[in-house]
Amino acid sequence: MRLVPVSLLALAVAACSSTPPVETAPVATEIQLLALNDLHGRLEAPEEVVPVTMADGSVIRVPAGGAAMLGGALKAYRTDNSMTVAAGDLIGATPLASALFLDEPTIEALDLMGLDYSALGNHEFDKGVPELLRIQNGGCEQFTARTPCALDGSFDGADFDYMGANVFLPDGTNLLPDAFVRDFGAVQVGIIGLPLVSVPGLVAPNLVDGLVFTDEAETANALVPSLLEAGADTIVLLIHQGARGVERWDDKGCEGLSGEILPIVERLDPAIAVVVSGHTHAAYTCRLPMADGAGERLLTSAGRYGAFFTDIRLAFAGEQLVATRADNVVVQGESFVGRDGEVVAASPRLPLFTPDPAVAALVERTLDKARPQMERVVGRLSGPAPDHPDDLESPAANLIADAQLAATRAADRGGAQLAFINGGGVRDALVPGPDGAVTFEQLFAVQPFGNTLMTVTLSGAELKALLEQQFVTADGRDRESHLIPSGNFTFAYDLSLPAGERVVSMRLDGVPIDPARDYRVTTNNFVANGGDGYSVFTRGRGRTGAGLDLDALVDWIAEGRAVPAVGRIDNRTPAR
Repeated sequence: MRLVPVSLLALAVAACSSTPPVETAPVATEIQLLALNDLHGRLEAPEEVVPVTMADGSVIRVPAGGAAMLGGALKAYRTDNSMTVAAGDLIGATPLASALFLDEPTIEALDLMGLDYSALGNHEFDKGVPELLRIQNGGCEQFTARTPCALDGSFDGADFDYMGANVFLPDGTNLLPDAFVRDFGAVQVGIIGLPLVSVPGLVAPNLVDGLVFTDEAETANALVPSLLEAGADTIVLLIHQGARGVERWDDKGCEGLSGEILPIVERLDPAIAVVVSGHTHAAYTCRLPMADGAGERLLTSAGRYGAFFTDIRLAFAGEQLVATRADNVVVQGESFVGRDGEVVAASPRLPLFTPDPAVAALVERTLDKARPQMERVVGRLSGPAPDHPDDLESPAANLIADAQLAATRAADRGGAQLAFINGGGVRDALVPGPDGAVTFEQLFAVQPFGNTLMTVTLSGAELKALLEQQFVTADGRDRESHLIPSGNFTFAYDLSLPAGERVVSMRLDGVPIDPARDYRVTTNNFVANGGDGYSVFTRGRGRTGAGLDLDALVDWIAEGRAVPAVGRIDNRTPAR
């Protein structure tokens, strides 16, 4: 089997002589896609619990994930006519073991698993374009605060191809390849890969300066003619955008399916028969009708953290695609004890896998080198600080906001009067040990991005405009997102009011905010540069920096802290 870029194939097709085809009886061929998404560098088993509904209606809970087990599962399922694909966010927002080494171990693990290519996700851009290209191409040139090649002394880059069909440089060329055709002999399969168009709002915008992100469906559809001309018998789209709302991952009825991927899928050319998606961390395998009654296409996602992979089968009669099916497979992992004291164990009623020994050795080597830094106790907490599953106010978020204010309050550190953390910047709960001890690894899991703190001046009127952006997207759609404030600031909102009028109260140290007065406000550089749609922050004046957000949290809990209560944000929306 060979993987050929579309641009090269087009030249090859143009150079071929026209030989009349030899008529033969259709040959039945089955092509397999093994699909992943949103691994986020989970080398160790993430202690994910997956509920599985059995044929008799009973539900069992099993452990899932871990790079070595995922590698073994893919090896066990792989057929002779197979390719392995991914829908992005394989790296970025990763646990400390991978992040300490700039996610090089995760890339090596994916190579060992046999990944062929992946769409870019938004988190692949977390450290900027030069570092992304180093991840793809290899080398030890330093583009971040961390030292590259620190694990093995060298780094060869990814063996698989990252794809960004809708990501363009200023000169109009693609940052990375847009599409390929995979030749299986009897049939050829076209592959398009792209991230979601809103990447500039999901990373610090300065990290993607100069890049142009185009509409997903329009970009994919524009590539269809060249793929068909190059011989593709069907086309698969890998896209880092997704759906949610399906109550059970193993319910193929997909009742309640929703999300931003759906209008994209509705607009796709009928030649695109399969869409492998991601981003929402949901798991589903759904059949959606194509426009104008042209048939159905598969839409799949394999959850997150390697807890699943999707086994997709494409059946051909001759060169004609005649059937498709997809199943999400639980990657049963090793047993563990949950927070409730219950043992979560693998079940013999589901497939069991043997860890891939090469991946397991890589993970162990990485952990051995990272462990001294990971296990260092950096502070204490009075109890657990939960995170909110929908990125709203939570004890963990409040703790971070308080830390950021403390780190920037001094005049020579920014002179901050209040601070905010975006809900999406809080990635995990913080659960201390029995003696309240918190390790560096735990803090890193909560704030893995390596953002810096920035303090800016905003007027009271600008502060209100900023908070209004929590409840409307850049393109005018309603949403509910939170900027969680430090403990000296409170606000209230009413979602029944028109956009722009939903923030009904703002107080600093108990005093109403004065629209004409200036305030010094701290947040991370991602938000300060307009990330998550908070463009008002880009109007901020007198910008000053104050080091890493994670360092601020380490300093804040070093001598011990009580877990802050929620209540800084008051939802006054009338009950329906």
